[in-house]
Amino acid sequence: MAPVTMPPVEEAKSVFSRLGYDVSGNGTRLRAERKWRTVDVVALDGEAALGPSPVADGGVETESTLRCFVTWKDYAGDLRSQLERVNPTYDWAVIGVDADAEYDVIRPSETLT
Repeated sequence: MAPVTMPPVEEAKSVFSRLGYDVSGNGTRLRAERKWRTVDVVALDGEAALGPSPVADGGVETESTLRCFVTWKDYAGDLRSQLERVNPTYDWAVIGVDADAEYDVIRPSETLT
């Protein structure tokens, strides 16, 4: 497994590029654009993903209402649980990646009403 202290930035870029998005930005905050859709992407290492409180606003000040948090697969489920507790006002997903940029998309749990 990749070191916990290294955010999966290149893996995040690779995933969104393979999905047909134009990816821009530096560091752990990226912007993925395709047609009318803009997604703010935040790459988180294991420490940030499992920290005492997730970054509720994604660490990005923007008008976009779509956020994607990319972290290593081992931490993706816990990050989803943290985000569900915070219940942010924007649409979000978590992508769990491995070192080969293979990934799983994790969305908020569906609740039945």
